[in-house]
Amino acid sequence: MSDPRDREAERERTAAWMEGLDDVIARDGVDAARRLLAQLFGRAATKGVTLPFQRTAPPVNTIAARDQPAFPGDLDLERRLEALVCWNAAATVVRANRRLSGIGGHIGTYLSAATLFEVGFNHAFHADDAVFVQGHASAGIYARAFLEGRLSRAQMENFRRELAESGGLSSYPHPWLMPDFWSHPTVSMGLATLQAIYHARFEHYLAARGLVDAPRRVWAVVGDGEMDEPESIAGLERAAREGLGNLTVVVDCNLQRLDGPVRGNTRIIDELEARFAAAGWQVLVVRWSGDWDVLLEQDVDGRLVERMGEVVDGDWQRYVVEGGAFFREHFFAHAGLGARVEHLSDEQLEGLRRGGHDPEKVYAAYRAAMDDHERPSVILAHTVKGYRLGPVGEALNVAHKVKTLDADALRAFRDRLGEPIGDDDVGDAPLVRPAEGSPEIEYLRARREKLGGPAPRRRVRAAPLESPPAAAFERWMDGTGEREATTTVALVRLLSDLLNDETLGPLLVPIVPDEARTFGIEALFPKIGIYCPGGQRYEPVDADTLQPYAERADGQLLEEGISEAGAMASFIAAGTAYAHRGLNMIPLYFFYSMFGFQRVGDLIWAAGDARARGFLIGCTSGRTTLNGEGLQHQDGHSHLLAHSFPAVRAYDPAFAYEVATLVRAGIERMFVEGHDETWYLTVANAPYRHPPRPEGAEEGIVRGLYRVRASQKNGEVRRAQLLASGPIVVEALEAQRMLEEDYGVTADVWSVTSWQQLYRDAVACERHDRLHPDADARVPWLARCLGEDPGVIVGVSDFVKALPHALARWMPGPLVALGTDGFGRSDSRSALRRFFQNDARHIAHAALSGLARAGRYPMASVLRAADELGVDAEARLPFVAGEGER
Repeated sequence: MSDPRDREAERERTAAWMEGLDDVIARDGVDAARRLLAQLFGRAATKGVTLPFQRTAPPVNTIAARDQPAFPGDLDLERRLEALVCWNAAATVVRANRRLSGIGGHIGTYLSAATLFEVGFNHAFHADDAVFVQGHASAGIYARAFLEGRLSRAQMENFRRELAESGGLSSYPHPWLMPDFWSHPTVSMGLATLQAIYHARFEHYLAARGLVDAPRRVWAVVGDGEMDEPESIAGLERAAREGLGNLTVVVDCNLQRLDGPVRGNTRIIDELEARFAAAGWQVLVVRWSGDWDVLLEQDVDGRLVERMGEVVDGDWQRYVVEGGAFFREHFFAHAGLGARVEHLSDEQLEGLRRGGHDPEKVYAAYRAAMDDHERPSVILAHTVKGYRLGPVGEALNVAHKVKTLDADALRAFRDRLGEPIGDDDVGDAPLVRPAEGSPEIEYLRARREKLGGPAPRRRVRAAPLESPPAAAFERWMDGTGEREATTTVALVRLLSDLLNDETLGPLLVPIVPDEARTFGIEALFPKIGIYCPGGQRYEPVDADTLQPYAERADGQLLEEGISEAGAMASFIAAGTAYAHRGLNMIPLYFFYSMFGFQRVGDLIWAAGDARARGFLIGCTSGRTTLNGEGLQHQDGHSHLLAHSFPAVRAYDPAFAYEVATLVRAGIERMFVEGHDETWYLTVANAPYRHPPRPEGAEEGIVRGLYRVRASQKNGEVRRAQLLASGPIVVEALEAQRMLEEDYGVTADVWSVTSWQQLYRDAVACERHDRLHPDADARVPWLARCLGEDPGVIVGVSDFVKALPHALARWMPGPLVALGTDGFGRSDSRSALRRFFQNDARHIAHAALSGLARAGRYPMASVLRAADELGVDAEARLPFVAGEGER
């Protein structure tokens, strides 16, 4: 278009369009203009007109100054309270490190987020809301509770000294350590956003099923640095897709990680704005405080906004550090904007705050978030790390590590806050609390009373359940007769039975990450429905089958797609409902056992910290039992990993009656007796016959060991005990037959339902004896069961040898351990068990070899038996780095 007349005509047409758009906005409002533009964009697309991709909006606040709601509080009092909280937060950390050098703590995080928290606690965070608090800000949350009178001076003095006799405060939000205060553990970076999303979703799930009146609001205050964690963004689309209008995520964009800038060379707010907007969230950006309003209003040519969009985060950080003169020269004058700030002093330029430090701007964003009931909201608040800390830490790369302040630094910090602390006292970093009845304390309590009471606060609201009825479990005690079944099928059918129970049924929350058909759970699809907000708006291709994919608005099964992390977050939400909702929801999370502790161990640890209750079901378990999937899928170590999780009880049941006994015992212990535990059960896909439960076996099943079948032979010298777990018990029973019929060995078979529980029981006995040498020694359950001279003991499972080896010191006889160390393989079960040497033949041979080494069986007979059993002493071993090296 080279003709000037054409360009002029285009400008006139454009001006007419712009004028028309202004008229629509003035006459019909912003929403009407938005609909009009959407229709125009659609029309343009049909005509082949592609629009340039615009990643972010201009770098200004989402809510214009003219659209801000009136601030509902007393700004002067709230500034005073915020200053008090900031001072006490810093003082708490400083005093802790003076008493015990190196105890740690964080000052900079809370100082950057103080306004975000204060506006929340004064105007947004209801007592019944779920609030996920950025973990490094804990000192500030304690400081506020101290002002409220909920924490004593002695407790504040014992920050991070949790073993103090007078009571201490945990380093971060830990419900396990402070069960009346914290509700949600958050300091494993990246997990808070994911947990908040699935917690908000679970609120809708409860409401859809009629278990609560309405979903409560969920808040998460997180840092911009932790948004790099994959879990932080894993659920964004789900939150938008399911319309979680009860969810608000507040991101404290102080631009700094622990070591340096989050995005020194670009802009993290732009990146997060684009990411959340693309996912379908309401994005509320709070970049600039009201100090900038006049400058922005005068920016008629848009040059100031353009300049704001040019500056990268590393420079914004430096502007704070270098001061007003540097800011004037490098931000304003460098871009030809110096004349616009000639009337402002360098000190006034330093006072141009970021938006996250302006309570009015922050409240406007909170209000907009609370008013949108259709979409989740994210608030991106621009702040400064270590705000008002001064040269010792404000905006410095070391801000995260600042935990000690000398007298000069404390004096400067006091002056910036405006705290009336005398020069003689300030160096002691005293904790300051206005007198009872003071305007500050009265206002603080009045705001919390209006919002329903203190926060954060954790209360257990659910009354204990009655013991589960025996009838629902009885049919599994009689075995399967001639029919073969897997332990997975037994558990799923037991679950189906329990769903029919009037009391337990509505409380059960089956959870699965897109493997329901693998685990045989698809029969539950039509029975209880898959939870889906809005219901199923299409006819599934299997609609005419007996087990169609049936989504329902009030569905009971949580089908989480291929997201073990999301499923685990749902488990935590359901497993803590007894506290935050007064409902004894019983989650049963079915997953590939390989992708449990190994993939989401961090979330399982968080579940323990959160005091979650429920069942983790590791399906298709066992390195040789899951025979066709190979190296990446075959789990032979989850029970070893479970050893290290203190709130988890881990079981590897072999038979249907064991599964039923354990599920009933777990419900009894967690939901009747009220123990904050998670029960991990591995179930397998190998079919075999299940015998009836032996008389008196229940205690042993729960404690970890009982005798499945005693030997039919009598003999004291050639005696063996075969300890096996899971499907390998079947191999041990066959080995027992071989030993008795072919080699004259007396052998008992024991089911080790829990290697972990045997270990913990033995350790507890050992600890008791060490601390009470004058008392009668306690005998571990393992030793009580096996007796004083059991002969050789073979410990075998479909898991690593470390499980039986961990019990060796308490075994009353010599141990031979078999297991599945190494990477898995794909082949038949028989081939795999021969390869890993945990089949019946190797079990029998291990018993004979152990007896021979103990001088109880002729060595020549053992060598001959090896040939008969097909045991190859030179067989290729599974690869384990370092094994066999000398």
